[in-house]
Amino acid sequence: MAQPPYKRIALALLWCVAAPLLLLLVWVLILLPFTPGVADLKQARAAKASILVSADGKQLASFEEGLQERVSLAQISPHMIAALIATEDHRFKDHHGIDFRRTLASVFYTLGGDAQGGSTITQQLARNMFPEEVGRARNINRKLKEMITALKIESAYSKDEILEAYLNTVPFLYNTFGIEMAARTYFDTTAAKLDILESATLVGMLKGTNYYNPVTNPGRSVQRRNVVLSQMRKHGILDDKRYDSLRRQPLRVSFSRQAERNLTDTHFTAYVRKWLIDWADENDYDVERDGLVVHTTLDYALQEAAMKAVERQGNALQIIADVEWAQPDSGNSGSAGAYAGMHGSVTPFEYFWRSKGSLVNAFIRETREYKKAIDSGDTSAAALKRLKADRPFIARLRAAKTRLETGFVAMDPDTGHIKAWIGSRDFHKEQYDHVVQAARQPGSTFKPIVYGAALEKGFAPNRPYRDAVTNIKAGDGTIWRPTDMSGSSGNMMTMRDGLVFSKNTITAQVMQDVGLPGIIKLARDLGIRNSKLEPVPSLALGTSPVTLLEMVNAYSSIAAQGQYRKPVFVTSITDRSGKVVAQFSDPKSEQAMSAQNAADLIDMMRGVINRGTGTAIRYRFGINGDVAGKTGTTQNNTDGWFIMMHPKLVAGAWVGFNDNRVTMRSSYWGQGGHNAILVVGDFFKAAIGEGKVDAAAVFPGGRRPAPVPQGEVPGDIGEEAGEMQQEGVAPAPPPAPDPDDTEEGGQGPIDGEHADPQSGLPPLPQPMSPPAPPEPDSGGSQQQRE
Repeated sequence: MAQPPYKRIALALLWCVAAPLLLLLVWVLILLPFTPGVADLKQARAAKASILVSADGKQLASFEEGLQERVSLAQISPHMIAALIATEDHRFKDHHGIDFRRTLASVFYTLGGDAQGGSTITQQLARNMFPEEVGRARNINRKLKEMITALKIESAYSKDEILEAYLNTVPFLYNTFGIEMAARTYFDTTAAKLDILESATLVGMLKGTNYYNPVTNPGRSVQRRNVVLSQMRKHGILDDKRYDSLRRQPLRVSFSRQAERNLTDTHFTAYVRKWLIDWADENDYDVERDGLVVHTTLDYALQEAAMKAVERQGNALQIIADVEWAQPDSGNSGSAGAYAGMHGSVTPFEYFWRSKGSLVNAFIRETREYKKAIDSGDTSAAALKRLKADRPFIARLRAAKTRLETGFVAMDPDTGHIKAWIGSRDFHKEQYDHVVQAARQPGSTFKPIVYGAALEKGFAPNRPYRDAVTNIKAGDGTIWRPTDMSGSSGNMMTMRDGLVFSKNTITAQVMQDVGLPGIIKLARDLGIRNSKLEPVPSLALGTSPVTLLEMVNAYSSIAAQGQYRKPVFVTSITDRSGKVVAQFSDPKSEQAMSAQNAADLIDMMRGVINRGTGTAIRYRFGINGDVAGKTGTTQNNTDGWFIMMHPKLVAGAWVGFNDNRVTMRSSYWGQGGHNAILVVGDFFKAAIGEGKVDAAAVFPGGRRPAPVPQGEVPGDIGEEAGEMQQEGVAPAPPPAPDPDDTEEGGQGPIDGEHADPQSGLPPLPQPMSPPAPPEPDSGGSQQQRE
């Protein structure tokens, strides 16, 4: 107050200006440590997606963030660069990351109601390179971070390097990033060949990629393109005559959505991806930028053999299911070729849909569409009627329910390394993984664990049992009666033959003598460590659901002379320069059962291949090595299993439908020894033929069997699920009549045609011309029965 009035006014004005500036400076200093540093900038500019590779170095998958292909500035059209600078930042070469004149002007126009952006190309690059660090909210905090990062970028890189980085990272919709993929997507050309109009169109999209999308909003796109052209005229790039000519030109888009090149389209790589993301988070790595190389255990050649086996045999089995469920008489042929010949003249699953009206209604009620209809106020009958009339919906439902699925996995018993992994017949159609996600009843493939527990208890393989139905009293007092569908002979039978011929009567008696605790303990020790094992008598017949990976792991433990090894799928991780950043040693083995008992169990399971339910391995596929295995079939032909042990490789397959209310129809093709065995046999035949599996290898103490000619199998050793009936409990009541199985509930004419009188669905489409017959399941006869 001692100062003269004019000085007091000047000081007050000075403080009004200085205080905000000082506050802004303090704010910037606080934000400075929270913005990317020079090292981060260099790493981001050299960003490279991490990849997964097989054990033999073949790329399996990448972790790219969308479709992107980096190009140098020399590979980008000069028209694109000129249009970009003229429109987005015409003083680009004169500032140092921030155009203060443009920033202040944008503030002025925005306050006046005309919102304008003031970001330079360098600031936009900062957002593109570091979206998380800079932030996405439209506020002063994000703007300051953006400016600070832009100044750092300008201090570290030349203008050309900044332009190149920007044009390679800018997003252009349809999961594409960078000018090269944008040129291919919208104009079917390359970045180097973009003309003035194409360049102006793409630059125009930068103001709002969706709003100015030339595919969906061509009118807006033309208007915005012409704005870009006018900016090029304003800054002397175009003369008036050229501008006037170009702005009258139509929008010439040649849209071609680029195929997704991300190779992570297998269940194995999806499984590893989830694991890697967790590992990267714990170890401070970015899988999309750090260029890691993840070395997996997968053998590329074996994976290819597995894929072909699943495709070939899965297609053949699908045709069989289609034909058997197409007509009232399912037929009973053991020839896949016979079904292929009939496939073109039938409507797949026609009889199934026509004869199971209540089940169809149940399927519909379980869909999201039905639940949505009920939530919107529809009655059950109205919702069913409307959805049954919805042809695309019914077609999708039918396809999903009647698609036969297959899971396959192979591992090295000596190391635990996963060598092949197929989670379904087609990852694009079915992402549900039947190797590690699906828990299904293993049926008779669980029986070797029962007999292994007996050997561990001191029982000899030739211990005799009578093939007869016996009563087994459970802990809760109920009585269980194990039976075989083929009946009981009443004769004495060894424990060995009980396993070879998959006798439920013998297995149940062995289970009773061994005790469930011992069986469950061995199952856990061998590798079934995640699935719940119900301590009930029927466990011995494989009624407790498990995953395919667990079962193959258990068989691998047997093949490794009783040594359990946790499955291994990644061996090491290296950085972009080849330096090892993580090494994963093979887990220590655990002795799950004695080596001698494992050898005896393997010998018992050799009999399954030589004279039991797995003889197709010898006679159909001509595999003469020292192998052992077991088939499995569950009630009503719901699940088919087969797992085979070779001294150096163990592989297993599961075959069935996702919904266990849909099954293989015939008892022949419903058996694991007639369906899943085809996948495993096909795989092993290819693996041996390519030299990936040594046909001469033998288990310790074993010997290679005499060659068996391919052809007709003498006799038929069939396997059916059998039953273990429980007494002392009330039988399940018959299903109640479906109140919606009436004309009022959705039956009757649909679109002028008559719906099926039992299912109420629209009539199935008529079959087209017959497809080419599938490849035979092997080089052997298709007429044989196991």
